[in-house]
Amino acid sequence: MAKYLIVGPSWVGDMVMAQSLFITIKQQEPDAIIDVIGPNWSVPILARMPEVRNAIVLPTTHGEWGIKTRFNIGKGLRDENYGTAIVIPRSWKSALVPFFANIPHRVGFKGEQRYILLNERRKLDKNILNQTVKRFVSLGVNNQDAYPPSSLPQPKLMIDKTNQSELYEKHSLFERPAVALMPGAEFGPSKQWPISHFHELAKMLIAKGYQVWVLGGPKDKQDGSKITQGLGEYAINLCGKTQLVDAIDLLNAAEVAISNDSGLMHVAAAVGTKVHGIYGSTSELFTPPLTDDKTIHNLHLDCSPCFKRECPLGHTNCQFNIDPNTIYKSLFN
Repeated sequence: MAKYLIVGPSWVGDMVMAQSLFITIKQQEPDAIIDVIGPNWSVPILARMPEVRNAIVLPTTHGEWGIKTRFNIGKGLRDENYGTAIVIPRSWKSALVPFFANIPHRVGFKGEQRYILLNERRKLDKNILNQTVKRFVSLGVNNQDAYPPSSLPQPKLMIDKTNQSELYEKHSLFERPAVALMPGAEFGPSKQWPISHFHELAKMLIAKGYQVWVLGGPKDKQDGSKITQGLGEYAINLCGKTQLVDAIDLLNAAEVAISNDSGLMHVAAAVGTKVHGIYGSTSELFTPPLTDDKTIHNLHLDCSPCFKRECPLGHTNCQFNIDPNTIYKSLFN
C-alpha cells in the first residue's frame, strides 16, 4: 500500500487547491494513504478532505527556519515508512522534514539548490504549468504526463450540517437567502475591492431580499463593520467571529459568494457555492476559483495584472473601476 507525505502550501487558497493533487493520487491509487504536513490553521480544513488521513502540524512561523523542529518531526515520522514525499513549496526548508524522515522518494520542483533533499527534482515550466493547480497536480503524476496534467479534479470539501445549523443559531442568522461577501486580502491591498463598493452592493442585496454575511478573520473586523454599517439586521459582520472550519459550512449555505482573489474564494468554490471572483492585480488565468459555477470580474487594464501587494501607480483602478452595479446586475442575469 502506497503511503504519501505531502508538504502542503502556506496559504488557505493554495491548500484548498492542493486537494486537486490529493484527489489525483487517490484516482491513480485508490488505496493510497495520504498525510499532509502544514500550518496549524490547516488542520480543520484538511479534516474536510476525505483523501487525507492525517494532518501533521508544522509549528513554525512564516519565514522561520526551525531546523531543529523540522528534524524532530522528520525523525518522529520515520516509523510511518512513507514511500513517497511530495514537496509543494519550492523553498529549501520545506524539503527538510521528508529528508529527515528518510522517505526514499522525494519529489518537488527545482529551486534553492535542493540537490540532496530531493531525489526527483522536476523542472517548473511556467508557460505550460501556467496555473497553480496545474503545478500542484503535476507533482502527483508521472513526469512524462505532467506537462500539463491531463486532468484537474476540482476540490470538494465535506460539509458538517450539524455545525451549519448551530452557526445559524449562534449568530442569529435568518431563514432567507444569503450572500457571502469576503473583503479580505491577506496578500495586500492591491487585491481588495473597495470597502465602499462592498457596502453599496450589500445595500442593494438587502433591498432585493437577501441577508448579507461578511466573512473574514480578525484583521477584517473593521472593514466588516464599514460594510454593514447602517444597513440593518440583515447585514451581519461575522469577521473574527467564526473559525475557518465554520466559514466552510456557512459558505455552503450561502446562495452566492462575492470575493476578492482570496483563500475564502477558493473555499466557496470547493463547497459548491456560486462564486463571483473580483480580480485586478492578480489574474484568473493563474488562480481561478476551481468550479464551473463562477463569474469573473476583471477589467483587464493595461497595467494589470501587476502581482504587486500595493498598486505601483497609486490608484488601484483595476479594482476601483469595477462598479457595484455591474456586479449586482450580473448576479441576476
